[in-house]
Amino acid sequence: MSAEPLVVAFEVEVPPDHAFETWTARCASWWPRSHTVSGNPAAITFEPHAGGAIIEHAPDGHTHRWGEILDWDPPTRLRYLWHLFFDPSEATEIDITFTQTDHGTAVRLEQRGFERLGDQGIQRRDRTNQAWNVIVATFINACHRFTTPR
Repeated sequence: MSAEPLVVAFEVEVPPDHAFETWTARCASWWPRSHTVSGNPAAITFEPHAGGAIIEHAPDGHTHRWGEILDWDPPTRLRYLWHLFFDPSEATEIDITFTQTDHGTAVRLEQRGFERLGDQGIQRRDRTNQAWNVIVATFINACHRFTTPR
């Protein structure tokens, strides 16, 4: 079974460091609540180093681990294992690059590893693609909403 990686590419009219920081340090401000475990996270933390965790902090104090940082190279690249809503054994890998352009930043997200999910891999990739369309739109809006450094 072969499941091609999912690639999402778009541009934001902010510099790479701003886009990277919005993705990581401001995630809870733009990540759709419908795509969280708690439905209303108090925070979403990216621990800024290889081996660091991606954690949703619920208002009631519970935490939900979404993944693990594989590469942390601000402001140009972020790579992590991702298992939001799924068992860690079903994690896929997300590799995001932030590349300076004449008008801002080209963002390229590649999510791979769906073939490890067997027969469910292609269906999960297709559902995930639909989710990224919503998520990318909220990220772009957040990049423009936050015009000053955190």
